Amino acid sequence: MKVFKSKIDWWLGLPLLYPIFLSISDMIEGKWIGYLLLISIVLFVVFISKSTKYIVNENQLVVKCMFIVNAKIEISTIRKIEKSNSILSSPALSMDRIAVRYNKYDEIYLSPKEKQLFIDELVKRNSAIEVLI
Repeated sequence: MKVFKSKIDWWLGLPLLYPIFLSISDMIEGKWIGYLLLISIVLFVVFISKSTKYIVNENQLVVKCMFIVNAKIEISTIRKIEKSNSILSSPALSMDRIAVRYNKYDEIYLSPKEKQLFIDELVKRNSAIEVLI
């Protein structure tokens, strides 16, 4: 079993700037809600960054992202891996993504930090995977 962490783009935190600004302004005004909001944002960022991972077992690719995504994909059903910059919602914390196509029409977008090592692990278990990177 190999565990791969998601690559993280720094700019994914940009949408959090406004709530952070609000929480700091509340803290300056002495409101306790500002502290609560800031702590919540920090915990959310830490939790999502630590929980997004891709696990390659003997015959399965397990994709985990918080409590939202827990996908199990049989490696034997993976047909193709290709580069993608899709902005579709996915368990990927970076725009440097790969599309994993499996079954007949299914796909998932991932952003492993060690992309080539991740691909090599999948191809080692299924040599029929077409890699277009």
